[in-house]
Amino acid sequence: MGVAFPDSSRSARPDSTGERSEPGARKGRRSTPPAPTSLFSLPMEHPVKDITIIGAGPAGLFALFYAGMRQASAQIVDALPEAGGQLAALYPEKYIFDVAGYPQVLARDLVKQLVGQAGRFGEPIHLGQRVTGLERHDGLFVLHTEKGDYPTKAIIVAAGIGAFSPRRLPQPCAEPWYGRGIYDIVTDPKQFAGRRVVIVGGGDSAFDWATQLSGVATHVCLVHRSDRFRAHGATVAQFQGDVTAGRASLYTFHELNDVICRSGSERFSHIVLRDVKAKTTTEIEADVVLPMLGFVSDMGPIAEWGMTFERDEIVVNQTMETGREGVWAAGDVTTYPGKLKLIACGFGEAATAVNQAVHWIYPEKKVAPGHSSNMALFGQKDD
Repeated sequence: MGVAFPDSSRSARPDSTGERSEPGARKGRRSTPPAPTSLFSLPMEHPVKDITIIGAGPAGLFALFYAGMRQASAQIVDALPEAGGQLAALYPEKYIFDVAGYPQVLARDLVKQLVGQAGRFGEPIHLGQRVTGLERHDGLFVLHTEKGDYPTKAIIVAAGIGAFSPRRLPQPCAEPWYGRGIYDIVTDPKQFAGRRVVIVGGGDSAFDWATQLSGVATHVCLVHRSDRFRAHGATVAQFQGDVTAGRASLYTFHELNDVICRSGSERFSHIVLRDVKAKTTTEIEADVVLPMLGFVSDMGPIAEWGMTFERDEIVVNQTMETGREGVWAAGDVTTYPGKLKLIACGFGEAATAVNQAVHWIYPEKKVAPGHSSNMALFGQKDD
């Protein structure tokens, strides 16, 4: 990628004067880090941590556990209201088949196990905290969020695709019904039992939920503006089988046109679909509308921290260094030659980032942690 990183063995570390050397010259799109300020002379409401992890997805949660295993203090900051990243927010009921040790596991169950593991050492996870900035002075960083300031010696960015939110329906008629029949996140399919469900979209999420809800809802209808789908062929075929069997219906070249409430209650009873070709409309019964239109992501101020980005991904080297002293990255937010965006790979990247950060903060500690099965920390025989 043509990006040069400083030799990690010679990286500057925090010292009594707070002096650090800046990363070496690098090529590519690079932002300029903010200048140090005197903010650190002010009292902080949170204690200084060795490592602060941005992101509570799988890589971030495992990094929190791993930091504790290396006997480093740590914390997570995440913009979402619950831990788990995309797994919890977008796909909690989807099965995952490529996590080592699990023949198959529901995304929400994997998140539950990761949260339990991450909590082993009692370190905090600060949720609902969107990052707003980063400053450095006297050998420390301070990570700013909308709700507080977090002093830390090192940072690991495990932010996935950044702060993200589901893409909302563009029709003004839909807006008043969000939370009252229109839901862009499904956390429990059972809540739609006995309901007439309309799903808007043509991607994997739309077809995944259409097939999963066909045995739960009274009827499932999928609406898409085209007859070309961006979903796995097997899932599309499965849903089309449900349509043939009369358990579901499919409207291609249609979009939402109106929401109708005839019962006088707080919930709608019908929606109007518009044929984008014929310009005609069709009214259908509906209790629930699930927009599955993808999501909007934003790296926010992280993109201004002096790191090199390619397609909104942080360029790292083999030790997960970002090129800015004291900042590492792991998981889907990173890119490097041969990068695979897999949960399994994110775990390894998180371990690498933590080990490098611990050695950088405490040079007397080795990069290699040894085997957890021999650690006195876990009540085993210490090497």
